[in-house]
Amino acid sequence: MTSLTYKPMPHIEVIPAVADQEPILANLLELYAHDFSEFYDIEASAEGKFGYKDLSFYWRESDRHPFLLKVDSKLAGFALVKRGQDFWGDETVWDMAEFFVVRRYRRRGIGMVAAHELWRRFPGMWQVRVMESNHAAHQFWQRAIAAFTGQRIHSTCVENSGGSWRVFTFESRSVS
Repeated sequence: MTSLTYKPMPHIEVIPAVADQEPILANLLELYAHDFSEFYDIEASAEGKFGYKDLSFYWRESDRHPFLLKVDSKLAGFALVKRGQDFWGDETVWDMAEFFVVRRYRRRGIGMVAAHELWRRFPGMWQVRVMESNHAAHQFWQRAIAAFTGQRIHSTCVENSGGSWRVFTFESRSVS
């Protein structure tokens, strides 16, 4: 007889980050930049930090929204959402500027739950960008967006800032 072990779905929270939590986000951004350096030409400084020069804008500008992701009350990642698109200059589109799930929590559906929650919080047109060379992220976003919209979604290739990007565009409708 085989015994099945029941594992309840973890409790996933998408929490708006307050200004006092900026150092926490900065620390998580270091992990993110380290992972991202595999796909993009960035170097750590002489102090051993990558840095993220625009982080403080997320508490100073009303169209930027920082979030912490938690799993069962433990820090699991972050998301930075902003209004306005980098590639086409459309100021009405929501942009998933940065999104990161700590390795321990990847491939468990946590990123998808968090992304869906963010898309529901900000209805309207959305853009998600991913480096062309980051195949795992491309597959994740393709699955997450298709599950959210209920239809297969395709990305568009865009050359920008010396790199090749895949861009997903879709609409999040208001839930009534």
